[in-house]
Amino acid sequence: MTGALRPATGEQFEIAAGDTRALITELAAGLRLFEVGGIALTETYDDDAIAPGAAGITLAPWPNRIAGGRWPQTLPDGGTKVQQLDLTEPSRGNATHGLLRNTGYTPLEHRAESVTLSAGIYPQHGYPFHLTHEVHYAVSDDGSLSVRQRLTNRGTGTAPAALGAHPYLRVGDVPIDELTLRVEGATRVVADPTTLIPTHREAVAGEHDLRGGRRIAGLRTDSAYTDLTPVEGEHRHELRAPDGSGVQLWTGPECGYAHVFITEDTPGLPLAVAIEPMTAPANAFNSGDGLRWLAPGEDLTITWGLRRLTR
Repeated sequence: MTGALRPATGEQFEIAAGDTRALITELAAGLRLFEVGGIALTETYDDDAIAPGAAGITLAPWPNRIAGGRWPQTLPDGGTKVQQLDLTEPSRGNATHGLLRNTGYTPLEHRAESVTLSAGIYPQHGYPFHLTHEVHYAVSDDGSLSVRQRLTNRGTGTAPAALGAHPYLRVGDVPIDELTLRVEGATRVVADPTTLIPTHREAVAGEHDLRGGRRIAGLRTDSAYTDLTPVEGEHRHELRAPDGSGVQLWTGPECGYAHVFITEDTPGLPLAVAIEPMTAPANAFNSGDGLRWLAPGEDLTITWGLRRLTR
């Protein structure tokens, strides 16, 4: 046998500035670790384990789910062809989290404080298009991480597209149920509890109104939020410990949705919370909500990141 053995998630790309550090995986261009001053601000996992619950992976050319893996493609002659994607969530009968979660990305540039990775999406079952997804991570010594994802249509047809990411957040060793979550969304996208496909929207109320901050203890949800309130041109969501320290997830205005997933089902964790930046909610290929159609040569770019919050 020739060549060095490699972990399941492939090459690990470490980037650091001062006491700010991140680890990015070759597999799915995933964020496997983000920490500041030795305090973990994302959930992590072993480099030889597939990301539990899709922790930290990037999502292209759609985030979340497509119902039944089916969507209608309008043809140049005005007709319609129903496309059938492979079902990657067989328990619910959906196609989930895009087409690159099991793909190794190629490093384009790796510096001390940043790394850029790229992977191709080729024509396949239910998605007859050719695109590339480029992901750039950079850290700063002010305790921040910034991410840029760019999806570019390399083919000759117009392709449906949306982008997202799946970071799970934490504040060091503080138990998740003691943390307070704030999400600046005025509207919740309500999903069917069995399929997790959206059925309707409603104004936030009660335990689902996270705008003023809500303690996670007893709160369980798997919902997208929209009608986000911008602050200085960003959408900002926070997870804070009782002492006021925490982590902020920010996005550019192109991410009009934030999906909140609080679960007891992530392997190895008693409780986990993900805040997922997205340009579109689940089933966008059918609803059209937030969906972009990329002409040949056109791209869709999002920016988001994480910041340490001090007391």
